[in-house]
Amino acid sequence: MTNEPTTSAPIRVLFLCTHNSSRSQMAEGLLRARGGPRYRVFSAGTHPRAVHPLAVRAMAEIGIDISEAAGHRAKSLDEFASQPPLDLAVTVCDDAAEECPFFPGARRQVHWGFPDPSAATGTEEQRLIVFRAVRDAIAARIDAFLREHPSPA
Repeated sequence: MTNEPTTSAPIRVLFLCTHNSSRSQMAEGLLRARGGPRYRVFSAGTHPRAVHPLAVRAMAEIGIDISEAAGHRAKSLDEFASQPPLDLAVTVCDDAAEECPFFPGARRQVHWGFPDPSAATGTEEQRLIVFRAVRDAIAARIDAFLREHPSPA
């Protein structure tokens, strides 16, 4: 009898928000970085726009690149309709949760509500402070998720 490691497919996670410009992009980057190869992570929006430059900047401050150069772009939910089933869909804004209360391609769906940092007003520095706060709240939720779902030994 051998003790060969068993391999399983990565857990497929999709983060959803309205524009796929800030919250879902940050969540995607954080889970990719902190969850490692155990996760295959995506993000999408119900009405996608470009990735917000302040989201890119806030994530770069913690060493995670969500720029277009790193392959991040705003994506529509439609891109995931014909893909293999998702293990988990996570809505990260209330509008997306209302608009998409059930994602048909997901085995399970949960809601983690975060405020929209792109709605912040003021100087660029003042708005960046809001992006950092939302980034840190998402990071705390990702860390809690990873503690709740530890990797098998």
